[in-house]
Amino acid sequence: MHIAILGAGAMGSLFGGLLAEAGHRVVLLDVDDAHLRAINQDGLRLSTDAGERIVANLAAMRPEAAREAADLLIVFTKTMHTEAALNAARGALGPQTALLSLQNGLGNAERLAKFADASRVMIGVTTWPADKHQPGRVNSHGAGTIRMMSANGTPTPALARAIAALDEAGLACAADADVWVAIWEKVAFNAALNSLCAVTSCTVGELTHVAEGEALALAIVAEVAAVARAHGIAVDEAHVAANVRHALAHHRAHRPSMLQDVLAGRRTEIEAINGAVVEAARRKQIEIPRTQTLWTLVRLVDARQSE
Repeated sequence: MHIAILGAGAMGSLFGGLLAEAGHRVVLLDVDDAHLRAINQDGLRLSTDAGERIVANLAAMRPEAAREAADLLIVFTKTMHTEAALNAARGALGPQTALLSLQNGLGNAERLAKFADASRVMIGVTTWPADKHQPGRVNSHGAGTIRMMSANGTPTPALARAIAALDEAGLACAADADVWVAIWEKVAFNAALNSLCAVTSCTVGELTHVAEGEALALAIVAEVAAVARAHGIAVDEAHVAANVRHALAHHRAHRPSMLQDVLAGRRTEIEAINGAVVEAARRKQIEIPRTQTLWTLVRLVDARQSE
């Protein structure tokens, strides 16, 4: 397959590198010129549990430089950049291009549907870890999975091809008719830990320095789960709560992406996470005061960063 990766940060580069190693024609599309230059000059240096190696059989360029329609375009950009990035990458979009979002938050299917027929839009969630500490180099240690489905819930040949390509690349990909449950459960997890760390500058473990920290995180999970259930999504609140407790106990030094954005002076994805839950709650007239308060607080941080 000809596969384009839109947003070649840590995750996008990991996926692109593994897909290229599996024999697919891969192009990485990003605006990080130093990263693109390093890949084009020296290849992508990939370090995983399988060892360290250089992947040289892929291209890297800015989105507006894409000139060939891809069979599959995987979107990894931050949610607030999705439409601008797809507009820039129109050269990679053709009448048969399938679009897959593996982004955080809610509303991604709707954004992608502005650029392709709904039957060619797929959504999913992944648990693969990845870090990029310098241009042209990505690390990923530990296991992960991908769960995905056509956004309209109907299996298609494009879905089957995408799953086969990702799975053959070692990314443990499977179709999941309940993918919306997985997406909402990830939103509940992120709405709790990402937003709390973003406004407190705490690492995950530091949220337990007062007993009320864990209780607040679990209360946010409960609010998000209630909104999901009101929309017919059977979120397993106990499962998400267990994941939150595990993170608080075992990922104590971790700085979630939203906190990393705050520390770097970048805009956060709060609108697609807490903000999207607040909007969904309003449609069902559900009160979620903790989630809404954190949405407002992170927006204030974002506003200060943009001054």
